[in-house]
Order: sequence, then C-alpha cells, then structure tokens
Amino acid sequence: MAIFEVKVPQLSESVAEATLLQWKKKVGQAVGQDEILIEIETDKVVLEVPSPSAGVLVELVVGDGGTVVADQVIAKIDSTATASATAAPAIAVAPAPAAASAGPATKPAAAPIAGASAAPSAAKMMAENNMSAAQVAGTGRDGRITKGDVISAVAGGSKPPKVASPALPGIAVPMGERPEERVPMSRLRARIAERLLESQANNAILTTFNEVNMGPVIAMRNKYKDVFEKTHGVKLGFMSFFVKAATHALKKFPLLNASVDGNDIVYHGYFDIGIAVSSPRGLVVPILRDVDQMNLADIEKKIAEYGAKARDGKLSIEELTGGTFSISNGGVFGSMLSTPIINPPQSAILGIHATKERPVVEDGQIVIRPINYLALSYDHRIIDGREAVLGLVAMKEALEDPSRLLLDL
Repeated sequence: MAIFEVKVPQLSESVAEATLLQWKKKVGQAVGQDEILIEIETDKVVLEVPSPSAGVLVELVVGDGGTVVADQVIAKIDSTATASATAAPAIAVAPAPAAASAGPATKPAAAPIAGASAAPSAAKMMAENNMSAAQVAGTGRDGRITKGDVISAVAGGSKPPKVASPALPGIAVPMGERPEERVPMSRLRARIAERLLESQANNAILTTFNEVNMGPVIAMRNKYKDVFEKTHGVKLGFMSFFVKAATHALKKFPLLNASVDGNDIVYHGYFDIGIAVSSPRGLVVPILRDVDQMNLADIEKKIAEYGAKARDGKLSIEELTGGTFSISNGGVFGSMLSTPIINPPQSAILGIHATKERPVVEDGQIVIRPINYLALSYDHRIIDGREAVLGLVAMKEALEDPSRLLLDL
C-alpha cells in the first residue's frame, strides 16, 4: 500500500481558512494523477486541488462544505489499490425527470455532465430532499448544478422543494406561494461585505464629479481599431484609455496613489491599478501592475486575460493582491452615475459610467457630444479637495486630448 495525502494548497497570508465545495470523486473510485478532485473557495479565489498520484480514493478526511486551512490533509489516495467494481460514479448521466402532469411542451433540461459539481446552495437543497446528483440535470457552466436545477427536478418529481426557514435557520420548510430561502454568504461575498463596511467606517470618503467629452477618444479608436487588432491581436477598447489617463493624473498628484498606515502616509513609487471585474462569484479586483510601463495593447491584453480568468474562476491570489488605485466601470451595466467605495488600503477610486450623447454648451451654442460622467471617491483624511478635483481634471483633459498622454503634458 502506498498512500498519498491530498492537502489544501498554500493560501495567502491574508487568508486564514477556506471552504471545500463538492468532491468530484467518491471513496473507492479510481483517480488519475493531476485529476481535479475538489474546488476550494477562499474569500478571494476558487482553487482547484489535483490528485497527487494515480490510484484509488480510499478516504475523505473532510466532507463537502468543510472548513479547512493551508496544508491540511483532506483526502488519501492509494496508488496501488484497484477501484471497487461497486463504487458509484461521482455524478451519473441521467435523463431529466418527467413532468408531473401533462401540459404545454417545454424545452428539455440539459443532461448532467459526468464529473460536474453543484453550487453549495444546490448541494444543500439536494441533501434536504434526499436527492443525488444523478437525479438533477445541471444547466450551469460545464454542467454545474444550480439551485434552480434542483427546484425544477423536485417539482418534476411532484415533491415540494424545501428551503431553510427564516425563523429557524437550517430547518427545511415547504415552499408556498410566498417562498423564502436563507443561504449562507460565500466566502467571497462575506469578504466583500466586510471590506466595504471597513472602508466606510475607517475612511473619510468624499466624491467629486466631472464630465468628459469622449469624442476625441472615440474618433481615435474608430480610426485605428482595425489596424490595432491586426497588429496586436486584441481589440482596442476604452478601458485602456481610462487606465492611461488615471496613471497620468496619479503621477501629477501622488497623494491619489498613496495609502494610510496608522499615522503615516505611504507614497508608492509605482502604479498598480485594480480593475473591478464582475464574476459569477461576485466582484473581484485583479491588479494591473506597473501600468506606467505598459502601452495600450499591453493593458488591453491583460484586461482580456483577467476577464476570462474571472469568468472561469481561475484568478490567482497574487493577481488579486495589492494595488494602489482602482477603477470601477459601472457603464458596462448602463450606470449613469455612482459614488464608488474606496478599496482599502487605497485612498482613491475612479468610477466611470456609460457614455451617452448629451446636449452641452460650447461657445454659446448647444451641441450634442458623447459624454461620460467621472466620479472620484477619495479619503479626505489625506487628500484635500484641491488634489482630488485637479486630479480628476487631469484625467478629463487627458481623455479630451489623448495626445497629452503621448507628450506627458
């Protein structure tokens, strides 16, 4: 017998513990070397844990939903054992349950995919209804079972779905005409809530606004976007212009790039800008490091890479750690104006919004221009209104005359 231990990977210094999501294999099943056995959720990222050896899973030390720490043993693999002939598959492919009664034709549910996992809330509801994953057709990414899939499966089997009672957490009650459900926050959502409250409690947050005519940037992008994509292999978006404009302003007004440490002000001699990205797990802020040394193509490539990683849950802890300034783009969702909250320990954050054609006055005449409203939230403990307003004006001027970015004016 040769036993290999499956351990929790190293976590960052700021992450004390993590949560196991759902095992993809059962005891007695064969596993391949480097085959993903389970995903571990921290307050920053989801980590995949591969098998250290080919063999048979002989013990699960910690079950689904368990809380673990770095280097903790969570399972054991016997590299010399033979898989049990009676071992049940992790998730079997099964047809979607039949409808409870005749009615209008509906789109059939997607078939579950072998090895697919279930969302924590879905796994909990399946347990409450004594259901196995084989009875539920997963419609999420890569066949992942969602809470809605479980509700549909239970309804199709004429068994009333159950939810946790608001009055008695953990007690299952049938869903009625006014259903409610109580589910625990994910680690990421809980950490987001903690940091936002921390920011509002510890920072003297004030927001200043300005408007920017995006016409020059739009004209430049339209002129060069085709040749830019052919040359660099990535599309020319607007975010790279905002990043360069922000960096331009941070150089002029270093306090916007500084942070507070006790009674000290820490001036950073580098420019690491966090870009807020929406992911299936919530808001994450990967960091563009040394953006003053990046050109527009470098920025666009990195943003595209981070966007793909965020969607797939592949961002590393290192990619989410640090940052001296942040940019939040509510415009992708149609936001006209917002007051972003500072991401501690940073001291300022830029909020950008949807660009819309609006009437403005130029030389006494009303004209239509593509306008974007900028919002700069800052920590008034170290940043006075002068630096904040002039910093935002510097961003506005750089966007309205992009040649300034090339001439460093």
